[in-house]
Amino acid sequence: MLQVISLLLENKPGALMRVTGLLSARGYNIESLTVARTTDPTLSRMTIVVDVEPHLRKQVIKQMNKLINVLQANDLTEGPSVNRELVLMRVRAPIEARAAILKESEIFGARVIDSSLEGFALEATGDSEKLDEFIDVMRSYGEIEVTRSGTVSVSLEARKLRLSSPVPTGAAKAQIPNGVVNA
Repeated sequence: MLQVISLLLENKPGALMRVTGLLSARGYNIESLTVARTTDPTLSRMTIVVDVEPHLRKQVIKQMNKLINVLQANDLTEGPSVNRELVLMRVRAPIEARAAILKESEIFGARVIDSSLEGFALEATGDSEKLDEFIDVMRSYGEIEVTRSGTVSVSLEARKLRLSSPVPTGAAKAQIPNGVVNA
């Protein structure tokens, strides 16, 4: 079963490798992975969709929370959350089909990004099932090229963000005479 995991982690080299390494070492297949910097340039938000047996979900989250650079890991699979994906599509179709393509695009909330004599470049966002349907509909009009992002998720739970302290790396800590540790 697919598990949606949201991670807040330090934006440092090797952080992505540690997360993916943990999952691959345990034989979990990553269905999608998206990561980008947050408004704080020292932090990144990662959304991973992974194929995990339901009884192992809590264990995966516990393992993620133990990783260096991971400040918080949450399971968004069953809780209230918003999940979205982006599709960029190029549709090559005869001129007679263009009006129908535009009508279908409007129904699915897609935008025309580019238009040429050969067809259209379209952009659509939504949940995975909706985008699967959109792709199937567009396939019926002609040749298509599809690029999909991974799932991006945000929790809708009304809870405060609880962060663990980053684990210091490399440099030794210097002691200040009054007993305060300075990193």
